[in-house]
Formats: sequence, C-alpha cells, structure tokens
Amino acid sequence: MSTLGAGRPRADAVRNRASILRAAREQMAVRGADVGMDDVAREAGVAVGTVYRHFPTKADLLAAILDEQASRMFQALDEAVARINAGSSAVVELALLAERMSQAAGRDRAVKAVLSRLGVEAPPEMSQRAYGGLELIVAAAHAEGALRPDVTASDLVILLSGTPSEDLPEPARRRWLTLMLRAITNDRGHAAMPDESQGRE
Repeated sequence: MSTLGAGRPRADAVRNRASILRAAREQMAVRGADVGMDDVAREAGVAVGTVYRHFPTKADLLAAILDEQASRMFQALDEAVARINAGSSAVVELALLAERMSQAAGRDRAVKAVLSRLGVEAPPEMSQRAYGGLELIVAAAHAEGALRPDVTASDLVILLSGTPSEDLPEPARRRWLTLMLRAITNDRGHAAMPDESQGRE
C-alpha cells in the first residue's frame, strides 16, 4: 500500500476517520447508547469494514470521540493562555472561553450522556490538564483585579456544568452566559466584558 510518508496516513483515510467520528456523534445524539457500528457507517457514507479498520471495537470509537472533545478543549485553553501571555485581557479571554465551552457543552451533551452510560470516562490526567489551564486563566484574571476575590477555577467548572441544552434559543443561552459571568466578576470585570450581542465563532 502506497503512503505519502512513513507513518503518515493517506488523505482519504484522514477524511474517512473524521467522517466516522462526526457520524458517531450525530448518531449518538439520535439513538443514544444503542447506536451500532453499522449505523455509524451508513451515516458516514462508508463501508462498515472501514469503520472497523479505524476503530476495531465500539470502545475504541468512544475513546476517540472523548479524545477529540478533549483536544478541542485543550486547544481553546492553550490559545487563551497564549493570548493572555501576549497581552490580551485575561477576563476577556475568560469570557470568550466560557462562551466557547458553553456552546460545546450544549452541543456535546447527548454524546457525553452516552459515554457516561457506557462507562467511558476521561482519564484523571486529562481532567487535570484542563483544570490546570483554567487555573492559569483565572489567576491572570485575578491579577487584573477583574474577578470577585473568592472565585476559583472550581467555581467555573461547577457553573459551566449547568450549561443550558442546545435547544435553548441562542438569545436565551447568551443571556444565561452573561448572567453567569456577571456573577463572578466585579465592576472592573463588568466593564471589560465583550458586548453580549457579539457572537464568536
């Protein structure tokens, strides 16, 4: 089999893997824990054998979905910390991160419920890395004097765990986010917050 380089997957294999993961997330949202590999293959537009080549078992597929979710979260945290280190306002980055996390939480709620039901949980080191990044951002926002003095990264985790479901109208979701952020910031933090009417892709 020809390749583009040692250990480098072919472009079609990369596309197939991405399609399979997308299809698995969508099917989990519809079918829940009963989704089968054939359902995923049909939704992805690939042969079921292709699904099994990428993910020999359903557990492997679920683990890959969890890894994908974690990678998105790590990237968001790392980018926020990098912008803060480059001079961006920590409280603004915290607000934008909270918005991004609230969007992801609503979108991934069904998938997370399936993973939990099937006993698939994030490894402790994964949660520790995410929490460590959030702690850095919260500490920087405290250094700016923009947060209430008693606010911790744990508080943010608790608040974001109550993110509204994705079927809530967007204006209502953004209003929830604004109220949550106002609850943890002081007057200086309020003044620095992005306009709640401005969306961020």
